[in-house]
Amino acid sequence: MPPTSTTQPDVARGGTTGPPEPVGPPPRRSSGRAWEWSLAALLLAPNLVLLVVFTYRPLLDNIRLSFTDWNISAPVANPVGVANYVEWFGREDTRTVLGNTLVFTVATVGISMALGLGLAILLDQRLRGRNLVRSAVFAPFVISGAAVGVAFQFVFDPSFGLVRDLLARIGVEAPDFYQRSGWALFMVTFTYIWKNLGYTFVIYLAALQGRRADLDEAAEIDGASPWTHFRKVLLPQLRPTTFFLSITVLLSSVQVFDIINVMTRGGPVGDGTMTLVYQVYRETFVNQRAGYGATVATVMFLILLLVTVVQVRIMDRGQRS
Repeated sequence: MPPTSTTQPDVARGGTTGPPEPVGPPPRRSSGRAWEWSLAALLLAPNLVLLVVFTYRPLLDNIRLSFTDWNISAPVANPVGVANYVEWFGREDTRTVLGNTLVFTVATVGISMALGLGLAILLDQRLRGRNLVRSAVFAPFVISGAAVGVAFQFVFDPSFGLVRDLLARIGVEAPDFYQRSGWALFMVTFTYIWKNLGYTFVIYLAALQGRRADLDEAAEIDGASPWTHFRKVLLPQLRPTTFFLSITVLLSSVQVFDIINVMTRGGPVGDGTMTLVYQVYRETFVNQRAGYGATVATVMFLILLLVTVVQVRIMDRGQRS
């Protein structure tokens, strides 16, 4: 019986030569991955520690205090269960506070984003002196809210304010912003929008300067009208920016305290400008009911959490569609 021989690849017939393929599992890279994880943990640890110490721990302490009756100056907090929550939902001023917060937040978020987008589109054009106007629009954002509130007290003063003077020139009597709840809420809403308009303007302007120029050229070649170009080409590119602003401006609006405190202190008549965050301050530091103030803060946190989750889900559906 002739001996068997292994068949070698023939280079002339199209075979291949070279070292044999490795047999067995690939070499482990555990050392490299361990180093990457260690480096990531080292870089993330300071931020995580700060979040735990200054965000999550105070949040848990606030929730715990919401189930107590505690005078802020007392050394001991007495547990009361859910009595604070029952009181908050049963009080007559709760509906007013929620209504003021809703009106103020919806108005400030919607108007500031709409005006910010409009100004960003306008000042993105090649206009003379646009850099000066951009600076003027953004400047109020860096001013202290308390300083802005003091300044606008004189603007809306019913005796000698700027609004009264301007309306008197056209024969219209200025409303008393400090004695009527509706006008008082309008006053603080207008002041907040004026101060924070520069934020939405700058974010939208940055997004516009980073948009795709080829899509604008394609729309121009196709003869799209300005409205069609805005709705079909520009807005879809600004969707992530709009989502970002809707969350950040919402969170900022709900937590406005300085302007309301300086201009109206939650009044002027009853609870005309009382919002959730100002109610937390009043109950905790004025009425000396820290447990009840923690209850209002917990309710506000749950509302913001729910609204943020809904916004994220709407954004996800928009991206999928």
